[in-house]
Amino acid sequence: MEYGIFGLILLIADIYAIYNILTSGASTAAKVVWTLVVFFLPLLGFIAWLVAGPRGATARI
Repeated sequence: MEYGIFGLILLIADIYAIYNILTSGASTAAKVVWTLVVFFLPLLGFIAWLVAGPRGATARI
């Protein structure tokens, strides 16, 4: 159970990212690409999404 808690936190973070991607105002193609990146590269995809992912209608500061 070395990676158990880390894996659970990563799973929750990825689910959060995918939910935000799918509910964002981005184009369908951007949503598909970002979802696939987060799905196939969980840690790197989540970090990339935090830095450069599609944003919703409201600005995040």
